Amino acid sequence: MKILVTGGGGFLGRYIVEGLLREGHRVSSLGRSPQPELTAMGVEVFEADLQDQEAVNQAFRGQEVIFHVAAKAGIWGSRKSYYDANVMGSRHVLTACKKEQIKYLIYTSTPSVVFNGQSFCGADESLPYGKNWLCHYAETKAIAEKEMLEANSETLRVCALRPHLIFGPRDTHLFPRVIRSVLAGRLKIVGKGDNKVDVSYVEDVAEAHLKAFQALQTGQSCGKAYFISQGKPVVLWEWLNGILEQLSIPRINQKISLPLGYALGYVLELAWRVFKFKGEPPMTRFVAVELAKDHYFDSSNAKNDLGFQPKHTMDEAMKKTVEDLKRLL
Repeated sequence: MKILVTGGGGFLGRYIVEGLLREGHRVSSLGRSPQPELTAMGVEVFEADLQDQEAVNQAFRGQEVIFHVAAKAGIWGSRKSYYDANVMGSRHVLTACKKEQIKYLIYTSTPSVVFNGQSFCGADESLPYGKNWLCHYAETKAIAEKEMLEANSETLRVCALRPHLIFGPRDTHLFPRVIRSVLAGRLKIVGKGDNKVDVSYVEDVAEAHLKAFQALQTGQSCGKAYFISQGKPVVLWEWLNGILEQLSIPRINQKISLPLGYALGYVLELAWRVFKFKGEPPMTRFVAVELAKDHYFDSSNAKNDLGFQPKHTMDEAMKKTVEDLKRLL
C-alpha cells in the first residue's frame, strides 16, 4: 500500500518507516527539513510544514494510509507554538485525509493526555482527558487526540497510540537530556525516589503502530486509543541510575521533596517568562510532578485488540540503548 508518515525522519517515525519498508509498502515521509537518510532508503520525502494545508494535501495525494507521528514535544514554549503544531497541524492532517480520501489514520499520542497532577497505577483507557495541565504539550496533544478519534468513520478509520517514555538507539531526546542534566549537576531525585513508571522501547513502539494499522483494517481498533509500554513498570530512579552506571556516569543521589520541586518549578517558570531567558527552565511544575509520582497504565487492550506484545526484553532493550548512548560520551 501507499503510506505516508508525518515526522518520518524523527526518532520514532524512522523506525515506523523502516518497519513499513520491510513489509513491502511504498513509503513517503513529510517533514520540515531534508531527510537524506530516508531518501537513500527509497522513501519519497515531502519537505513541508503541517501549517501549510495545500502542501499537506499535495503530500497526501494518492496515499492510502497516514501515520501521523510529527508533533512539537518538550516542556517549554508558548501555548501558541504548541497549539499551532499539535492542534492546527493535526486538523490539517484530518482535512487532507478527507479531501484525498485516505482510508486509514494512525495517530501517535501520549499518556500525558490524561494528566491531572495525580498518580496513575494501572489505570486503563477509560480515564477521562486531563485537567490542570501545567504543560502545553499535554493539553494540545489531548485536544488533537480527541478530534482525531472523533473523526473516525466508515470511510476514514482512525486509532491513537499512547506510548510512554520512548527510549532506544538513535534517541535524541530522553536520555541525551538526562545525561546532559546529570553531567551539569542539575538533575535531582524529586520525591522519595520509589515511584514506578511505564517505559517503551522504540522498536516495540514502532511494531505497535504496525499492529494498530492491521487492526484498523479488520475494524478492531477503530476510534480507540491504546496505552503502549513494555508491559511492566520500572522504578524510575533505579532505572535511570542503572543506565548511568553502565555509562560510568555518577548516580543521581541528591533528593528534593515534591512540594519543594513544585515551588521551584513555579518560580523558574515565572522567571523565564518575565526575563525571557533562552532555553527551558531546569525545573517546571509539570516535570516535578512527573518525576515524583507513579504513572503506569494497563496496556491489556493493546494486547487484546492489536495483538501487541513487546518483542524485546528489558535487558535486550537496555543493552542496545546503552551501546548507542556511548556515542554521546
